[in-house]
Amino acid sequence: MKIILISDIHGSVTAFRKSLQFAPSCDLILNAGDVLYHGPRNPIPDGYNPKELAETINELNVPFICAAGNCDAAVDQAVLSIPIQAPYAFVCIENLRILVSHGHETSDDELFDLAQKWKIDLVVTGHTHVKRLEKKGEITFINPGSCSLPKDGSPSIALIEDSIIKLINIDNGEIIKSLEI
Repeated sequence: MKIILISDIHGSVTAFRKSLQFAPSCDLILNAGDVLYHGPRNPIPDGYNPKELAETINELNVPFICAAGNCDAAVDQAVLSIPIQAPYAFVCIENLRILVSHGHETSDDELFDLAQKWKIDLVVTGHTHVKRLEKKGEITFINPGSCSLPKDGSPSIALIEDSIIKLINIDNGEIIKSLEI
């Protein structure tokens, strides 16, 4: 099983396509929000083309599950063939229970409590554009950072493969950090 974790694409078709190169035969893509729009506080990212990004996502032959971010709007849903789920998406795949939330409206403590209640293995967030990979008890928290507008120096995604999560710099393929689930 290969799962790409991505967040904060902000309309960059270039960054999205570059991200997909790290798992061309993935089984699932999980997005923690902010898909098409760059947002009023962000610069326009390289490769900004929300229309082409929507078409690229719609043409995917792999499931794409997305939680709503603070820059996602009803008009985005009008051009995407996949639902943008709010306030979070819940996925169960191969005995792995995953909660995806943009993280802009829910604190870490609230997500941790919900994860314990629902027996979640992995909590995926976005919003900060800063990479994070850590365990809190039995629950793994990950923020893949942003593939288009990173605030910590390098554009990134995460990849789950064979019970290992890797944070990957999409500019050079470097594995920034890895952790066993």
